[in-house]
Amino acid sequence: MAGAGVSETQMLDKTMTLDEICAELRDGMTLGIGGWGPRRKPMALVRAILRSRLRDLTLVTYGGPDAGMLCAAGRVSKIIYGFVSLDAIPVEPHFKKARESGSVDARELDEGLLQWGLRAAGMRVPFLPTRVGLGTDVTKMNPEFRTVVSPYADGEVLLAMPALVLDAALLHVDRADRLGNTQTLGPDPYFDAEYARAARRCYVTCEELVQRMDQSHPDDARFNQFERFWVSGVAHAPFGAHPTSNPPAYGWDMEHLREYAQCAGQDGGWEGYAQAFLQSSEPDYIRKVGGAERLARLPLPVF
Repeated sequence: MAGAGVSETQMLDKTMTLDEICAELRDGMTLGIGGWGPRRKPMALVRAILRSRLRDLTLVTYGGPDAGMLCAAGRVSKIIYGFVSLDAIPVEPHFKKARESGSVDARELDEGLLQWGLRAAGMRVPFLPTRVGLGTDVTKMNPEFRTVVSPYADGEVLLAMPALVLDAALLHVDRADRLGNTQTLGPDPYFDAEYARAARRCYVTCEELVQRMDQSHPDDARFNQFERFWVSGVAHAPFGAHPTSNPPAYGWDMEHLREYAQCAGQDGGWEGYAQAFLQSSEPDYIRKVGGAERLARLPLPVF
């Protein structure tokens, strides 16, 4: 029962700042980063990590600039991924440099296997059986993977995809309330719900923060992809997916992504990019990339 003068929303308030979320993360953690390539990535949180001293991270991601930036900054020791791409730039160049130099332990999976591993973690089972990956180099790339024999009459040999248990999931959504309810308005939820359920803690950034979703947007309940009890913290971060897209609000900033990608081929390129864009606060970053009015006009990509 709420105390005198204290509402349920105040008692269960999960709002945090970006820096407060980073303060709950630790060196050596396994972080799952939602979104998909250059689409709806929690980039404001990635930038906050880059401003922190966190390091020795394991990333689990359908990667985009999140993976590239963290690898370029030397914060990643291992990455488990289905791909790392900027779409129009097929291979994320900063990640490519890290993989080719051997500075990260890169474990490439079939996209479906990655989702299956997240689902196993969310179901709290050690693995899920699948035919995916059999007869391929997946087991060479991941020598710890094992097969199992069906206990039924078929006796089929299957790959046992291990659970990808996350210490923390980082996600970006369109709306959230102070209780941890979220709404994702875009046409594709990707696998954000699997990330949320696979993690011990889940941190969400949002374009719009409201007091109570059931009061302000009751007709949009269908856009809630996962239960609020999975959410540990919520941070208000307008344009927090930039330079990736966040439909229907704004598209990706391909001009900025090309500038970022070109840095990978320049001596001191990453350091110059980081100095120019990543050293100060999130509002200052938004100002440096053209301001809210420019970002709101970024056209949605057409596929």
